[in-house]
Amino acid sequence: MVSESQYHPNKYTFPFLIKAASEVSSLSLGRSLHGMAVKSAVNCDVFVANSLIHCYFSCGDLDSACKVFTTIQEKDVVSWNSMITGFVQKGSPDKALELFKKMESEDDVKASHVTMVGVLSACAKLRNLEFGKRVCSYIEENRVNMSLTLANAMLDMYTKCGSIEDAKRLFGSMEKKDNVTWTTMLDGYAILEDYEAARDTALRKIGSPQYDIHYWLGNDAIEADSTLASDKALELDAALGCCTVQYREVQGQETEKFLSYFKPCIIPVEGKYSPQTGFAGETYHVTLLMCKGDHVVRVKEVPFLRSSLNHDDVFVLDTASKVFLFAGCNSSPQEKAKALEVVEYIKDNKHAGRCQVATIEDGKFSGDSDAGEFWSFFGGYAPIPKFSSSTAQEQALATCAKLFWIDTRGNIHPTGTTSLNKDMLEKNKCYMLDSDSEVFVWLGRNTSLTERKTSISSSEDFLRKEGRFTSTSLVLLTEGLENARFRSFFDKWPQIMESSLYSEGREKMAAMFKRKGYDVEELPDEEDEPLYTNCRDSLKVWRVDGDEVSLLSIPDQTKLFDGDCYIVKYKYTYNERNEYLLYVWIGCESMEQDRTDAISNAGAIAASTKGESVMGNEPARFFSVFQSLVVFKGGLSRRYKTFLVENGNKAEISNESKASLFRVQWTSPGNMQAIQVNLVANKDLPLQAANSLNSSYCYILQNGASVFTWIGNLSTDSDHDVLDRMLYFLDTSWQPISMREGNEPDTFWDLLGGKSEYPKEKEMRKQIEEPHLFTCSYNSDVLKVKEVYNFVQDDLTTEDVLLLDCQTEVYVWIGLNSDIKSKQQALTLGLKFLEMDILEEGLTVLTPVYVVTEGHEPPFFTRFFEWVPEKANRHSGSPWRSQSKENASRDSRSRSVSSNGSERGVSPCSSETVSTLRSAEDRKSISNSTPVVKKLFSESLSVGTSNGNSNSSRSKEKGINLDLGQESLAYSYEQLRVDSQEPLKDIDATRREAYLTEKEFVERFKMAKPEFYALPKWKQNKLKMSLHLF
Repeated sequence: MVSESQYHPNKYTFPFLIKAASEVSSLSLGRSLHGMAVKSAVNCDVFVANSLIHCYFSCGDLDSACKVFTTIQEKDVVSWNSMITGFVQKGSPDKALELFKKMESEDDVKASHVTMVGVLSACAKLRNLEFGKRVCSYIEENRVNMSLTLANAMLDMYTKCGSIEDAKRLFGSMEKKDNVTWTTMLDGYAILEDYEAARDTALRKIGSPQYDIHYWLGNDAIEADSTLASDKALELDAALGCCTVQYREVQGQETEKFLSYFKPCIIPVEGKYSPQTGFAGETYHVTLLMCKGDHVVRVKEVPFLRSSLNHDDVFVLDTASKVFLFAGCNSSPQEKAKALEVVEYIKDNKHAGRCQVATIEDGKFSGDSDAGEFWSFFGGYAPIPKFSSSTAQEQALATCAKLFWIDTRGNIHPTGTTSLNKDMLEKNKCYMLDSDSEVFVWLGRNTSLTERKTSISSSEDFLRKEGRFTSTSLVLLTEGLENARFRSFFDKWPQIMESSLYSEGREKMAAMFKRKGYDVEELPDEEDEPLYTNCRDSLKVWRVDGDEVSLLSIPDQTKLFDGDCYIVKYKYTYNERNEYLLYVWIGCESMEQDRTDAISNAGAIAASTKGESVMGNEPARFFSVFQSLVVFKGGLSRRYKTFLVENGNKAEISNESKASLFRVQWTSPGNMQAIQVNLVANKDLPLQAANSLNSSYCYILQNGASVFTWIGNLSTDSDHDVLDRMLYFLDTSWQPISMREGNEPDTFWDLLGGKSEYPKEKEMRKQIEEPHLFTCSYNSDVLKVKEVYNFVQDDLTTEDVLLLDCQTEVYVWIGLNSDIKSKQQALTLGLKFLEMDILEEGLTVLTPVYVVTEGHEPPFFTRFFEWVPEKANRHSGSPWRSQSKENASRDSRSRSVSSNGSERGVSPCSSETVSTLRSAEDRKSISNSTPVVKKLFSESLSVGTSNGNSNSSRSKEKGINLDLGQESLAYSYEQLRVDSQEPLKDIDATRREAYLTEKEFVERFKMAKPEFYALPKWKQNKLKMSLHLF
């Protein structure tokens, strides 16, 4: 097609064309383009030549690559890097090292970190440790930028060459580690067949299979038995690899975490364990049990006396023929429901299900035979005390703590400071942290089992002497497994964020462990989060401008501005009814008052689920409802424009010559985004916000008619595919100059204001961690929370408000009978929770917050529970309540339509559809926006949804009959090829594929013609190029 056109490529477009030939590994096309470059006298241009070298290496023609390299008069570092990397990748590492030696002799070229990565890879393949160490010295002497990629290459060289000690030293000194780092270290151990070390490293990477060990001490246990229990717990910890947190549980003072393991309860039995069972005919022992707790229940046997009863608690009277439940008038429905579970447990386990159950309401006596029978056990009815007999009192959390270190002899020494930091904890020592209500024993990694046993004994002796042995919780922590409560006593405990094990390395290690007989279930596969959107439901977007809330037209829904705030409403179908998802999107540069107005106005828009999303921290689900989205810098709100004028930033609105840089990203195959970022890196901004280049992404740089695409070295093939789709979405007529990181022309850097530092490490997407559920109460602007351990659906009680913390997002669940009556109040509660950061996990106020109402739980919330829909049809799932929840109103099921009456189509980002041409009205609406919009969107772009007929109408304009699938003339594939020996003259060279018969078309393209012409133009061209038809 290029050779037949009257226009010829130049030195800027040739690299783009040659890159396309490289991607399809077409050597014939590459040679043709090389010939055209020679005829155009641009083959000696360094950028064109570098592209040709890459192309020839990609196609396996090393000789041609070498010939091109020799023709370059002024070789730059990219030229050398292309050759060195090419030789390594194509199995000629010895030639790569020879070339590097020649490069060293060049005075005008200095090796970069990319060069070093290639050379170290060659040393690894040749097992040349001597040369590898020489390269490491070269890196240090010449102060080559030690990026994570280079450190990984150095680590790989050491492990492949068998220098495991050097590898360990480097691995230990690396402050940052990614998936490749861990996998490389695992491979090194595998080469040496050091399977134990490999297993330990793998377990460290996946965070170790952390365990909780609880040892329980009865009230009558002797000191020797208590010591034996703690010693056995430590021995079990050592057997598990020192990856446990140990809790001492004392009867009557058990932690809620311990009680949550036993559903519905544990009932201690007096005396010592005996294998003998009771004798037949033995008198049944009548017991009175007090039940406390709403999510976990504490069951305590109390004296069988009327004075043991009170109005605040729930009691269970267990007799030989009947079990009574007495509910104090001040007890909560949740406590009654939990006590009823205890009754069912006693009935099934102590009476084999053969006894009666009666419920006694406090204060309701007359006319109730069960009540009369109940009070007869107490000698008849009489008033009970008004005060609670419970001795358990809530203990306030200590605001400060004392730190002691324990020597090898068990002596406890105060550190003498109340200001604590992590550096005070030494690996070869044990420490005790006393916060009055809790005592933590911290065990350094380098301490022996004997030292640990001594430290535990000393801590227990310390509590006995102070009379706090039973009332104070004791927790044992190994270094690296500190819980949030322990960390909260220290100033700025460092956050360690590490990604999950690299999939390739996980597979290698799993196979190796399996051969050696290890259990590999602890290396689970990762799954992407389901988004629960079908891309065809209705979407509405409002822009907030002070008191005004304006509904955007469908074309404008795909354009947001970081100086504005928006309300996004998405309708989807779930469980055969229409549900709504409401987002408040807050631009990172928006005004504070606009943010407040957006949140308050969102409450007026009915929705069952509401979420707040701050720019740069959007969940994948938010992007999935848009499918294609472009976010611009600037804003349209009055407050934002006033702010710019007052601060002298008029140029931000009026400067049309300024270049625009867009980061291209995606969260799932069905969506894509272009986010405008700063031209120059800003160290004060987070990387995700708006911060220049990053090696993990692809970018579009647009300045007037000039368009560049920049491909980061750490970007993936999927990223490149999305980049092509985004270019097509923005403007089908664009002819961008494409470049890879490290191959940038000076023009590119000039537009960015010169070269500057930017992140070059792989940016990993944060995963949803193990969720934590909290009950909360909110009084006088004070939020109190309590964690619900091992939670289930029944813990969502209708009288409560609960918070589900997933680290990357937070859900506020509102029960229908709770005190929180508005979504805005619930959202405020969620933000308070983020500020508190209870689990010390680095939560920020930018974390997305969802508000979920009872009865309208979306699937992305219920996935954290073993959800039973039938339970959701009654209040809190509680058997205590007899009334059923009213069924939620169901809208009639109908297909979603757009404002013009047509069905909302799939996004242009999908490979199944293409964009339609922009109407004149659409162009007019964009012209009223900021200059940035004018520069990015061309006249031929449509950001509206397709009406479903655009593909066929455009195809008919070109003369292709999709119904017949071919033109009136048909030729063979060999005749239609661009490099055919018998070229056809009487055909349209831009549509060679149209002349294939239907059968041969399917054989070549693996799809029918209508399916092919439904693809975006760029994808059609890519397929035709791979078949030599373009």
